[in-house]
Amino acid sequence: QVQPVESGGDLVQPGGSLRLSCVTSKSVMYTMAWYRQAPGKQRELVARISSGRRPDYADSVLGRFTVSRDNAKNTMYLQMNSLKPEDTAVYYCYTDSAMGRSWGQGTQVTVSS
Repeated sequence: QVQPVESGGDLVQPGGSLRLSCVTSKSVMYTMAWYRQAPGKQRELVARISSGRRPDYADSVLGRFTVSRDNAKNTMYLQMNSLKPEDTAVYYCYTDSAMGRSWGQGTQVTVSS
């Protein structure tokens, strides 16, 4: 089981943009998703891509975030625009594949002026 690896987290001002990346194994992916966890809060789903289905998003990020994947690079992306302070969290990559389920270590996103 190859653990996915996230990158791209940073400190950004409100209204700014970031793109997160998640490099996964070469296994057949059933579901790939981004979750986030803010201090003192439960981990929550941000965006998800499942085989044969359209991506779906948390209401709080709909219209601002876009999830995509590049199968040739075994990479999933999360484009985050119009960032708000409440988007501050550790963002985790989750995969459910033919090799099983796996979580990445997370990447920190901080939105602050």
